[in-house]
Amino acid sequence: MTIVKLPGLKDLIESISRERNLPKHSVKEALREALLKGYERYRRTQNMDRRHFDDNYFDNLEVELDVEEEGFRVLATKSIVEKVSNPDHEIALDEVKEVVEEAQLSDTVVLDVTPDQGEFGRMAAIQTKQVLSQKLRDQQRKLIQEEFQDLEGTVLQARVLRFERQSVILAVKSNFDQPEVEAELPKREQLPNDNYRANATFKVFLKKVREGPQRGPQLLVSRASAGLVVYLFANEVPEIEDEVVRIVAVAREANPPSRSLGPRTKIAVDTLERDVDPVGACIGARGSRIQVVVNELRGEKIDVIRWSPDPATYIQNSLSPARVEQVRLVNPEGRQAHILVTEDQLSLAIGKEGQNVRLAARLTGWKIDIKDIAKYDAAAEDQKIAEAIAKGQAASMDAQTGDSVRIYSLDDDTEETDYDEDTSVPEDEE
Repeated sequence: MTIVKLPGLKDLIESISRERNLPKHSVKEALREALLKGYERYRRTQNMDRRHFDDNYFDNLEVELDVEEEGFRVLATKSIVEKVSNPDHEIALDEVKEVVEEAQLSDTVVLDVTPDQGEFGRMAAIQTKQVLSQKLRDQQRKLIQEEFQDLEGTVLQARVLRFERQSVILAVKSNFDQPEVEAELPKREQLPNDNYRANATFKVFLKKVREGPQRGPQLLVSRASAGLVVYLFANEVPEIEDEVVRIVAVAREANPPSRSLGPRTKIAVDTLERDVDPVGACIGARGSRIQVVVNELRGEKIDVIRWSPDPATYIQNSLSPARVEQVRLVNPEGRQAHILVTEDQLSLAIGKEGQNVRLAARLTGWKIDIKDIAKYDAAAEDQKIAEAIAKGQAASMDAQTGDSVRIYSLDDDTEETDYDEDTSVPEDEE
């Protein structure tokens, strides 16, 4: 059988495998596909009179890679016919019978159609090189997807490689035995207190494994995700890992709207064990456990609070470190609460630029209004809430009436009925 020599093929495969962190069988597969595309280009130049080739025209071709002899062959599957109309897909019965006596019409044969060493052509070689590069990238993407797909939502150790625009390109591993791959840390997922110098190491949260032929790293990681805080506490607090203490909710503002504010997180914890203090377990003796988390997040302020099934108690705890005098659930259906504090606690409850109350609202899912208890008029506030609820219901009914479907009676032209599909009042958005 004819063979097109590729000197150094064995060393080439080993080199690509090592440089691209790909198994040898993946490199061979990419090379086979590239050589097939190169041969297709060669056949197109040989058939210039045939201006159009169907997408599946070359599906009967196959490349056989011979690593030991350092070369390749091209094989074609052809149908046996009486009279040949397409030599790329067909072969005459008489021609086959010269070799195989028992050959019959409609049978198929596999033929060696490898071109001579010098016939492959410069353009076919260029096509092969271009396709090989693309196929190797495809193999890398496929390998990364398989390797990291099950790791979405987990935390990885990362090392800074370089910077691209506002993103940081990191090197991450799925485990100790696997090579490093690149991951992107976009600007919005970075922490303002981090120092992303070359070779600096960080823990990052794997948000997404991208799919498709997009350029750049496939892994999207984050330092601003609440999932990173959950992981750090679970890793540092044995009671969480043993499921004695559970994390109920997390509200994080890793990139505050103002530069004067620092990153801050509120985390609500709970336990079913009477003898266990979930907040104390997370903080540790003299703050030893929470300090490890704070250090990893470069000094981010973290409030650990006790979750409660009672909304009033939960809201009161969420406004820590402020001291709350009273919590009034003025509109339970709309999840709206008034928090009464003394004048000296007012600024602490609200927080700098509203950060404390903003995080408390996210943590609890309630709309929170901080009020000075000395100036609070409960009756007047209740009246305002009642009027607001009534106004909201009226507006909702008007909107629904405007969109209603009118159904007229067939018996009496003067009778009509308004049919409303939904008369529920939407809850206030947080």
